[in-house]
Amino acid sequence: MTKLDLKPGTTLKIKGRIADEADGFVINLGHGTDKLGLHFNPRFKESTIVCNTRDGNWGKEHRDSHLCFSPGSQTKVTLAFHSDEFKVELPDGYELTFPNRLGYSHLSYLCVKGGLQVSSLKLN
Repeated sequence: MTKLDLKPGTTLKIKGRIADEADGFVINLGHGTDKLGLHFNPRFKESTIVCNTRDGNWGKEHRDSHLCFSPGSQTKVTLAFHSDEFKVELPDGYELTFPNRLGYSHLSYLCVKGGLQVSSLKLN
């Protein structure tokens, strides 16, 4: 999705089903494929969640071992965009925080790819 106008204080809820054979999935927020304020990437084979930024090049990965996703399951992820950080609430209530390293004051791009089939998106 492009031409979004997400401002700090916005919450995005994504519901969907993880494919049976999925190795993981990706949720990207930013201004385009090369300008990502948040790259959220659960990786099942590595049992980790990778968060990162991209400003032409990838930044330093942040890894979190709290992986509560599994192939073949329904899931919900809530992403809150703040001026200084992103907060990601996982399906079991665990909250992961990641800094707004690029200092974005609005986001215009959302991409969900990999093994997550989106059934609903909700902006608050």
